[in-house]
Amino acid sequence: MGKLKKLTEKLFKPKKEKNAGNGLYATLEELMEQRRYVPYLKNYQFNHVVSSRAGDVKSAFKGRGMELEEIRSYAFGDDVRDIDWRVTARRQTPYTKLFAEEKDREIYVVLDLSAHMVFGTRVELKSAAASKIAALFGWLSLENKDRFGCLVYDGEEVYVFKPQSSRAGMMAVLKKISEVGKRILNQSHSGSLAKPLQILQKTVKGRAAVFVISDFNEFDEASRKIMATLAKKTQLYCINVYDVLEDNAPKAGEYMAASGQERLVFETRAKSFRRAYHAYFAGKREALQDFCRRFSCRYIPVRTDERPFYKPLLRP
Repeated sequence: MGKLKKLTEKLFKPKKEKNAGNGLYATLEELMEQRRYVPYLKNYQFNHVVSSRAGDVKSAFKGRGMELEEIRSYAFGDDVRDIDWRVTARRQTPYTKLFAEEKDREIYVVLDLSAHMVFGTRVELKSAAASKIAALFGWLSLENKDRFGCLVYDGEEVYVFKPQSSRAGMMAVLKKISEVGKRILNQSHSGSLAKPLQILQKTVKGRAAVFVISDFNEFDEASRKIMATLAKKTQLYCINVYDVLEDNAPKAGEYMAASGQERLVFETRAKSFRRAYHAYFAGKREALQDFCRRFSCRYIPVRTDERPFYKPLLRP
């Protein structure tokens, strides 16, 4: 009986948590596994800035990595971007700011896990893919001795994690991401990105790197204004997570779409419909790209079925 019991438990025991997500949400183990992609990003992506913390550590994020040390009279050859216009106006002669190397940087991720992210037709949901990308940036920050902070937004609540450079802090972030990702499968909320961005705007310091990971479906005017302000004092990245079905209409045929109690039957055989379908998503993507070009943000599109995750981040 003892051997039979052990065999039964072995055959019918629940699967490990690592496989429990099934593309619906990112488990804690899956988020921890993103660390294996860090070497690829360190070797191939982002401008490197040397940090003096714990020796010469290369930061994997763009930025000057400098902090103000003193203000002196402007000399020929000084960078005009460093002119202190307030002092210059008061003294009626040019003054420039001198900077000392910054010891570390703050890296922030704004992770959108609101209702519209709970969608996907290939491999996994947008929310699961976004969660893994957030974890990847977190591990990359720790690897480079930068302080990692995260704002997890479920469409209603914002869970704020202040920048830390410890593994314990990183694990707390990953646990919350996995917890929220699982919970929104049963209960999700819609909300504007302006809410987490507004919180970030009040706390972020200059020269930080900010990664906004979302499908930007709720990219309203309030969100644009805050992101435009953030782009002036931080290095801002827009990680646009999308599903292939959002970019291209399904194969020719008749389909039903459901949202709550609402049902909609639509036909995809007509070429005009397929063109309009593609143009709608392309228009929204172009609007976001225009915003990024205007405010010098980095635009990075990531499709949920693309593997591995670091590849889209390597695109110029």
